[in-house]
Amino acid sequence: MILKLTMMALIGALIGWATNWLAIKLLFRPYEPYKIPFLPLTIQGLMPKRRPQIAHSVGVTVERELVTVEEIVDKMIEDLDKDEIVRLVKMRVSEIAKQKMPSIIPGIFRELIYSYIEEAIDENAEAAITEISEKVVHRAAEKVSIGLLVEEKINEFDFRKIEEIVVEVANKELRHIEWLGGVIGLVIGLLQGSLVLFVL
Repeated sequence: MILKLTMMALIGALIGWATNWLAIKLLFRPYEPYKIPFLPLTIQGLMPKRRPQIAHSVGVTVERELVTVEEIVDKMIEDLDKDEIVRLVKMRVSEIAKQKMPSIIPGIFRELIYSYIEEAIDENAEAAITEISEKVVHRAAEKVSIGLLVEEKINEFDFRKIEEIVVEVANKELRHIEWLGGVIGLVIGLLQGSLVLFVL
């Protein structure tokens, strides 16, 4: 009797463990639709099958809850060294002015013109950079969608690689789920065996 009870408990544990193991595998596999021979059934892993919906949902969530184009461009603008940009603009404009300035203009007037150009750049360049940056932010927001970019990348991503990443990161938790299935199956097997042997 004890042997029968033990066997039923072990069978229950095996079934519980195998069920959870199979459920985890079916999250990703089969990667492509597979038609079961002689049956009107086609199976595919949950994640690959729902790839478009998952990609869209993640894209929408990222854009709505995590980051927007405006925030990305604003951060880039904050990190800009405006003084360095002004210096480079001033240097480049001065080079062009010296190359294009007619030689007929006396040297003293040239220096005055160069000085005026540099002064004008110093006074106006930073405001111009800020204005251009704001226009870039608005245009980027109109033209670029972070959500769509994320969605496209997920749709292009190889699910084999995603499976590798998930298994690598959550291997311990997945093992716990498998063994939990075994424990639950063991308990159910003991209860079922007890009912069969001692009650019915």
